[in-house]
Amino acid sequence: MAAKSVTIPVGEAKTSGLFLAPKNARACLVLAHGAGAGMTHKAMSAIADGLAKRDIATLRFNFLYMERGSRRPDVPALAHATVRAAVAEAARLAPKLPLFAGGKSFGGRMTSQAQALAPLTNVRGLVFFGFPLHPAGKPGTERAKHLADVAVPMLFLQGSRDALAELALVKTVVGDLGKRAKLAVFEDADHSFHIPAKSGRKDGEVMDEMLDIAGEWMLGK
Repeated sequence: MAAKSVTIPVGEAKTSGLFLAPKNARACLVLAHGAGAGMTHKAMSAIADGLAKRDIATLRFNFLYMERGSRRPDVPALAHATVRAAVAEAARLAPKLPLFAGGKSFGGRMTSQAQALAPLTNVRGLVFFGFPLHPAGKPGTERAKHLADVAVPMLFLQGSRDALAELALVKTVVGDLGKRAKLAVFEDADHSFHIPAKSGRKDGEVMDEMLDIAGEWMLGK
C-alpha cells in the first residue's frame, strides 16, 4: 500500500503531506512529526503503516520549517495554523471517516495547543505518541497547563523511561484531566519508544502494542 502525496495550503504558504488510506478505513488520524525529524522519518512511517493494518488512515505532514529544511521549529502560531490546515485537508480527503489528530512529541503538543485555543473542526480526540511534558533534566508540568482547555478525549502513549516526561508527573497530569484522558505506559521504553535489549523485548513489539491500543481507542470513539 503506497501513500499518496498531497499539497496542503497553509495561508500563503504550502507544505507536503502523505495520505495513507487502507481500503476498509474506519477512522483517520492527522499525524504530526516531532521537532527533529519530518513526516518521512522511519518512526512516522511505521506508525502510519501499522495503523493502516488496523483500518485507520493517516495524513502525515511537514511543519513549514521542516518543509524548507530548517532545524528551528516554527513559532507556535504558525505550527497551529499548519495543524489546522492538515486537519482541513484530511476532512477533504476522507469526509466520511471519524477524524482524530495528534503526533509524535512536538507535533502532538502543537496539536493539543491548537485544540486548546480553538477546537479543531470535527476532531473527536487527540493521540500523543510521547507527550513532551518538559525538557530533559528539567522536570515540570508547565507544558501541560493548556490541556485543561482541551475538551475532547486524549490518549497518552508514554515510555516509562522517557527523559522528556517523568512518569510520576505524567500520571499526575493525566489524572487531573479526569475521564477524558487515558494513559498507556510502555515499560522500559524511552521517548522514541526504544527499549534496551536486556528487557527481553524488541522495539517492534512495543510498536505493535502501542498501535493496538491507539487503534482500539480511536475505533471505540
